[in-house]
This record gives sequence, structure tokens and C-alpha cells, in this order.
Amino acid sequence: MNLQLLVLIISLGSMACNASDGRSEDSKASQTMINTESRVVTSIDTLPIERSISYLMGAFDPAKNPHFALIDTVHADRPNLYLRRDAYQAFTQMYQAAKAAGILLVIRSATRNFEYQKSIWERKWKGETKLSGNIDASDISPTKERALAILRYSSMPGTSRHHWGTDIDLNAFSNSYFESGKGLKLYQWLQAHAVEYGFCQPYTAKGPARPFGYNEEKWHWSYLPVSQVLLKEAKTTLNNSMIRGFAGSEVAESIDVMSRYVLGINPLCTLASEN
Repeated sequence: MNLQLLVLIISLGSMACNASDGRSEDSKASQTMINTESRVVTSIDTLPIERSISYLMGAFDPAKNPHFALIDTVHADRPNLYLRRDAYQAFTQMYQAAKAAGILLVIRSATRNFEYQKSIWERKWKGETKLSGNIDASDISPTKERALAILRYSSMPGTSRHHWGTDIDLNAFSNSYFESGKGLKLYQWLQAHAVEYGFCQPYTAKGPARPFGYNEEKWHWSYLPVSQVLLKEAKTTLNNSMIRGFAGSEVAESIDVMSRYVLGINPLCTLASEN
């Protein structure tokens, strides 16, 4: 089914409640929801936070959204990457502080809408892009096992935090890069200082505090003043039956992608009231 048609059907069903519950609130309130130990070093321009289903599931073009900014190539490894303006403003402050400490932060990936995420997912599904360990996902059956293999590091379309314009991938897509040399120095700096600019690592090592979800991603950082609000909205608005429109989507419910992956993040990246 065409994603836009799907979103329209879902949106019509929830329109009445959305109209009355203030889903287009100003993000000023969200600035206070970040962990109290965090502090944004200088002020950030606040923007409205859109909470529609289409936004949460990435059914929009960030290049045409006035709340998104084109990332300067001085901050990224290629042109035509976008972030929410508030998240980008916070990143540039963090970038300058890291640079002063002799560390260069490079954005490798930023906002990815549904279609972008679908292309990533389906290339892996078809074996056109190999998984970690040079695994060809198209050799894996049944369907659920193939999806689980891809879900080690890649989100199903409609469920990625990268849809929101709040999340960035930095410098390298390998945990090993951040475990020695300049990569380790960079990671240690982020662990110590990223929170000062509102950023958190959502996919930490799995353990008692985070038993489910994607594997650890030391490169993935999220701008909390907005992503915390959108995560809470996703928890109450989205469900597994809405995840469709791409190869393998039929197993989203049996995997319980919403609970195990969308919500399966570092507890420090959620609202304090939900920890």
C-alpha cells in the first residue's frame, strides 16, 4: 500500500483526539524534560514539535520542511544532509567545543525519511548490501529471521529515530573505531560532554538496563529536548500494525518492533519520569 495513503487512513482515524490534545506544542517545555544533570551551554532557538503520525513515521521531505536546516559540509562528509534547526544549532555548539579539544566531529548520516530508510532496508533484504560479517540477508529464512538479522543495526522504515531530524551518526559506522586511538578519544569526549549540549547515545551495550533493541552503536547520538518528546508520542500513538509498506513488514507484529526496538533504548535517553 502507498505510504501516503496508509498515513492518511491512520490519521483520519485519530484526527478527533489529535485535534484536542495539543499535538503541536512549542518545544520550550521539552527543554526542561532533559535529565537535570544535563545543560545546554548556550541558548537554543526553540521550535514547534510536530507530533503527527506522518512525521513520526518519516512520511515527509525534510528539504521542504521549514523546521529543518541543510547541514553545512564543514560538519558532514557529504552534501544534502538535513537536521531539525534546533538539533543542528546544538550540534554546532558541540562541534566547536570538540574542535577546541582537538576532536573533529563529522556527521555521516542525519535525517532519513521513510523512503530513504526503505531503500536501506530493502537493499539489505535483497542482499545488495551485506550485513555485518559479510552476511547476505537474502540467504536467511524464514522471513522473521531475516528481519531480525537486519534489525541488529538497521531500523524498519517508519520506526527509525532518524525520521525525526534529531539523530546523527558520527565519524564511523564501526564500534571498533571508537575503541582505540583517535576514535576512542572522540568517544570518551562525547561520553563526558555530549550531554552538556543535549545529546545522548540511545543504543548502548545491551544488559539488564537495555535487554532488547539494536546492537550497540557508539556513533549514534540523539538530541534529547526533541527526541524525548517524540519517543513518548510514538509510544502512545504508534503500534506494530502501522509498520508496513516494505519487504518483510509482515513480521513487525510477531517481532514486536515497537516495544523491543523503538522503545528499546538507553534509559538515560528517555524522560526521567519514564525511567
